Amino acid sequence: MARWWRWLREDVWEIRFRRYVALTLAAVLAGLGIWGGMTAAKENRSCAPGVVQPEGSDECVGVSWSTYAFGRPQFADTVRAIHRENARLKAGGYVTVALLEPFTATDADNLADVLHELQGAYLAQYQANHDTTGLKPKIRLVLANPGSTGTYWKYTVDRLERMAKGRDRLRAVTGVGQSTDNNKRAVAELTARGIPVIGSSITADDLANGQHGKDPFPGLARVSPTNTDEARALASFAKVSAVNAFLVYDRTGDPYTRTLQGSFEKMLKGSRYEAQPFTPPADRSKEGSTSNVFAQITNILCNTPASTDTILFAGRHTQLRQFINTLGQRGCHDRRFTVLTGDEGSYLAGDRDLDPSALKDRLLTVRYTALAHPDAWPKDPARTGGSAADATTLRVLLAGATKEPVGPVGPIALDDGQLIIAYDAMRLAVRGIRGASPTGRIPALADVGLQWPQVKGRELRVNGASGWICLDAHGNPYDKAVPIVQLTPESRARFVKIAWPEGRPPAKECLPPS
Repeated sequence: MARWWRWLREDVWEIRFRRYVALTLAAVLAGLGIWGGMTAAKENRSCAPGVVQPEGSDECVGVSWSTYAFGRPQFADTVRAIHRENARLKAGGYVTVALLEPFTATDADNLADVLHELQGAYLAQYQANHDTTGLKPKIRLVLANPGSTGTYWKYTVDRLERMAKGRDRLRAVTGVGQSTDNNKRAVAELTARGIPVIGSSITADDLANGQHGKDPFPGLARVSPTNTDEARALASFAKVSAVNAFLVYDRTGDPYTRTLQGSFEKMLKGSRYEAQPFTPPADRSKEGSTSNVFAQITNILCNTPASTDTILFAGRHTQLRQFINTLGQRGCHDRRFTVLTGDEGSYLAGDRDLDPSALKDRLLTVRYTALAHPDAWPKDPARTGGSAADATTLRVLLAGATKEPVGPVGPIALDDGQLIIAYDAMRLAVRGIRGASPTGRIPALADVGLQWPQVKGRELRVNGASGWICLDAHGNPYDKAVPIVQLTPESRARFVKIAWPEGRPPAKECLPPS
């Protein structure tokens, strides 16, 4: 050991040249060690091709084109079916469409919603690629996850923009999910970067173009009515009167609840009762202590005259469920109440936390405006606005989705309407893409979003499974069918009747007025 130290001191450090070499070598090795550590750390955050785990997060976000199912086993069958379909496509003959959804959601209701939208989007992709007309370009489907609450929307939007500019030839984004602030930011950024967006289940008025004559989201199209249109349809069906109605609303609000509240307030102008607010957790899928507030609101309701029998609820589904459970235990059990709300009610179909005894109460009725329902057209076939034949087209496709080549896609559920509306949204995306390139060549990105104002009339409308999709100049569906649905004692969604924002179905030409 002494000999080794003597060599190090006399033959290395005391000789200038060797000293420099030793220092340089040490620096290089240290640098390589740091670089290697950083590289390893970076690689460790990769979940799958195109998908990463942000620092400090346990979610995997980004855009996936593989069989990766974001750690959600219920998505696996459909994701594999999408991967098989994508693998069949020939290079240069397809464009890419991204389905933007919170694939890492943890709430059971939201996960079911995402699964159904995933299935609907895929079925429309398969239909478009195997249509007997042979229309082109073909459609490649990828999955874009901004996180369970949309926190990582910016990262995901950046990835999508690179795909739009690169060889992926991304030409549209569909889905979007709920009308939340983060999703609104994502839509604003996507459309600002020239990427067309087709919203499937967004209903917030401030997540739509045409409000006050302005188009803040150029290239956005929607297949679902706005909250205002849903409220108008509900009012025409239920004959809501300000004299006998009572409003309960989310005080802090998000785009969905705020605009639904505003629509209900217009219906209740001149009401003799002050609206009652509640404050839910920031993450509205959480329970919080809101049930305590609902118990107090229920007491207030019991103090109103017997003629007050209608409650308009502007809130998310978790709070809606809490409110219904509390109403089921009201002190004035001899009072009749009907709860009316927006499409968030669809999440309660099959909700295990919904108190069965509340829905078995013959004096308590819960109805909501659905985005779609499988029984709407077979049981209430209007002369215009949609047809049973259009709905049957999807049912035939579903019949083959239990096995290859179409499926399997996992368990199918249609009552919440999400599969149906996602199917229609993807069909609208395909219409825009192919309309921008009648020759079948790859359309320019900028041309796709320009197609929306012409999606109307007998030949150019989309005959959706949810009803006709006739877009106005701002990309909003005109007089779209609104199924009114009632929750049954078994927590099922029973179709009641189709209602219309204009009070009646559109004319057969389906041309929005000026």
